[in-house]
Amino acid sequence: MLKQKHIPIRTCVSCRETDEKKGLLRIVRLPEGELQYDAKGKLNGRGAYVCASVKCITMCKKQKKLERALKVGRVPETLFETLLTNISEDCEANSQRRPNLLAAAAISIKMI
Repeated sequence: MLKQKHIPIRTCVSCRETDEKKGLLRIVRLPEGELQYDAKGKLNGRGAYVCASVKCITMCKKQKKLERALKVGRVPETLFETLLTNISEDCEANSQRRPNLLAAAAISIKMI
């Protein structure tokens, strides 16, 4: 019998919803005190997770949720810009892949 692989679950600091670790964006306060977006989720330091949605990022900025979660005085504006551009790049990549998936699905339906 195969054992099911453990999937780490994390909570968004903005909306408090839980999701798989890979579905959230991780922001890290490095030991030196600077903040950084952690795309791979492996950087050392105190981390906080945010949903990959514009709504959660803007609420996080407005209500200073990252400041509280990471225990810092201020989060730089460039970090929020980095998160928003990361989301828009992911959306563009997904929209470019979908037509290919739809075409493949249409082909497979014709074969059946």
